[in-house]
Amino acid sequence: MVVAVPAAAAAPSQDILIGEVYGGGGNSGATLTQDFVELTNAGTAPVSLAGWSVQYLPAAPSASSRWQATRLAGEVQPGGTYLVSEARGAGGTVDLPTPDAVGTIAMAGGAGTVALVRSTDLLTCLTAADCAADPRIHDLIGYGNATVRETAPAPGTGNTTSSARVNRTDTDNNSADFATGEPTPVNAAGEGPGGGTPPVSAKIHDIQGVTRVSPLSGKKVANVSGVVTAIRAFGRDRGFWFQDTAPDADPRTSEGLFVLTGTASPNVKVGDAVVVTGTVKEALPDNDANSTYQSVTQLTGASWTVSSAGNALPQAETIGSLPAGYVPSGGNIDSLELRPAEYTLDYYESREGMRVAVSDVRVVGPSTEFYEMYVTVRPGENPTARGGTLYTGYDQPNPGRLKVMSLIPFAERPFPQANVNDKLTGVTEGPLDYSSFGGYTLQATTLGQVAGGGLQPEKTRKQRTGELAIGTYNVENLDPGDEQTKFDRLAKGVVENLASPDIIALEEIQDDNGATNDGTVSAGQTLKKFTDAIVAQGGPRYEWRQINPANNADGGEPGGNIRVAFIFNPARVSFVDRPGADAATPVQVVKQHGKAALSVSPGRIDPGNAAWERSRKPLAGEFVFKGRKVFVVANHFSSKGGDQSVHGRFQPPNRSSEAQRIKQAIALRGFVDSVLAVDRKANIVLTGDLNDFQFSPVLAELTRGGAVKALIDTLPARERYTYIFEGNSQVLDHTLTSRASRGLEYDVVHINAEFADQVSDHDPQVVRFRPSAGEDWLDALFDLLDLIEQVRASHR
Repeated sequence: MVVAVPAAAAAPSQDILIGEVYGGGGNSGATLTQDFVELTNAGTAPVSLAGWSVQYLPAAPSASSRWQATRLAGEVQPGGTYLVSEARGAGGTVDLPTPDAVGTIAMAGGAGTVALVRSTDLLTCLTAADCAADPRIHDLIGYGNATVRETAPAPGTGNTTSSARVNRTDTDNNSADFATGEPTPVNAAGEGPGGGTPPVSAKIHDIQGVTRVSPLSGKKVANVSGVVTAIRAFGRDRGFWFQDTAPDADPRTSEGLFVLTGTASPNVKVGDAVVVTGTVKEALPDNDANSTYQSVTQLTGASWTVSSAGNALPQAETIGSLPAGYVPSGGNIDSLELRPAEYTLDYYESREGMRVAVSDVRVVGPSTEFYEMYVTVRPGENPTARGGTLYTGYDQPNPGRLKVMSLIPFAERPFPQANVNDKLTGVTEGPLDYSSFGGYTLQATTLGQVAGGGLQPEKTRKQRTGELAIGTYNVENLDPGDEQTKFDRLAKGVVENLASPDIIALEEIQDDNGATNDGTVSAGQTLKKFTDAIVAQGGPRYEWRQINPANNADGGEPGGNIRVAFIFNPARVSFVDRPGADAATPVQVVKQHGKAALSVSPGRIDPGNAAWERSRKPLAGEFVFKGRKVFVVANHFSSKGGDQSVHGRFQPPNRSSEAQRIKQAIALRGFVDSVLAVDRKANIVLTGDLNDFQFSPVLAELTRGGAVKALIDTLPARERYTYIFEGNSQVLDHTLTSRASRGLEYDVVHINAEFADQVSDHDPQVVRFRPSAGEDWLDALFDLLDLIEQVRASHR
């Protein structure tokens, strides 16, 4: 049975309220040097505090616990604040503004109870029920795990966070009335930390300004008026958007703004006319002071009054024709004046927080588990053959892409599943937001319907008798702990969509207990479960070869020990086993009977090279197909982590991770050259997730001089993609072959990246070819034998 805790007040207070409490002053990591309690007057008349006190009780009082009090004096004006300073700590760097009352209470940093009392006598109540019966208590907050609280406690605080009232009303439910956030003490004179200045009366467009950063950033503002257009009532970044109904004439200034209430849902309704007071903050979406992303202008520590309800919302602006340019360049663009008629990102920034709309748009990035999808407002912009938007170069960011999320409660409207080439029909409208994941985002309050575009997973043809088929597949952190359905779906993709290639290079095979970080590095259970699943789907009994990495040495999910591995069909191809390799042993190319051979097989390429630090080492294997030797290298280059975003504040963005992949390409190319130095007609296949584009310096290094050819370039331009990121269909996975390959046919098999229901985020690929025998007359003989086999097969 659930028992409701009585509120610690007879009725909600209508005038003077506790506005904010902070107990981390002077603690480790704190900026402010003192604890404080801030009062606020939500009424229409001044309130005298003569004979009043604020009192503090520990979160979990014992029978011997006692309240501590600080006497108050003076009065609080309507809409004004009153600051009570408490104990000073040894840390911190910024003093409170001049307090209106001074106490010495050492409040706890994370939890406690503060009461506003119409008396200076110490309270004696130690339970919520007893305190609710004490008529002297005018208002009360219990935060953290406080025993004494109104209904449910407000969230806990810390050395860098306070608990602040989210609006100027009192519901006698601390969890609803308060939210955790950055401390914003203000005294009766309107001064902020360090002395500060009184609040600035401002319009929303004054706050937004003509650059990406508010000219009032860090300042307290007041009398900010507008109509509530949307509410975010979930997550840790709850709050509401409001928009001025009397815009200025400057196209650079946005008329919309977000008010952050943190963990508490705001007590407003769409259509409310509000007047807001708060502190302007440029919030970085990843909460990193050195963030490379753009910031979002917000009001924090806000309070507001509602003057009327049910007002008409400002008309949503339909996003139609976009500027020709994408974004200005020149380093940090924060301080550049916006040019919304010239650059798409400036166009969006000048509408940050405002209501915008799109109609009947095509989906170019499928919906995800994060309840998002990407659409294009430029339907003719670099379309793929299957309805996506193709990423063709660093100078082609495809400005038409726009992320769509939903503010509609899930119980009312679950976020729809959408694939690439589906349509989001009708009108979708809501405030324009910004996120580190995806850039500018339409937060829908009205969400269109998804109309299916008919996209189906592809299937490649079966290799012929004389063709060797080599595939590559990033199976996304596969380990035995994954659901059997993941293994089954991956296996079905191998058998039905890839037509059971003779050899498959696998990326992201994890060790036998996945992310459990206990020193396990073997992956035999992972590979057995996968190959068993392939058999169950009607495929061949694949064997596997791989080398266990050193624990936590190859990057990826900590404890997962991802690696590359080969699986192969022994009925069609044989593996040349040469023992002696381990994680640290480099494979060498040796001459054997006048031909190239591997010193160890399988073997890792140059594993001691710094290029492979915290990254997967390439795995070379020697195979034989119909008497012809083939060298296959499975690869998984280092990730793009650390690169600056195409929609970030540094333009052009720095691709810092590229430097390591270039070094990796040099090392891999060195292996290719060593094979060709022994046998210029050697069959070499490099395949896997190279984490870079076909137009990148990494691929230029690999293909330098033409020793190997990138097969992605042989496809029609509109089919060149293996992965979708932020609505861009792009290439990360590659297959490259030496010039010895004959009758070559290459296929990226689109079965994952374009679909909401995907078993991996990468599309696999396959190459079919007839390996060279190394001698022209032998090649001619094998070609003739292959032709005879094909003729016989066609007559069976």
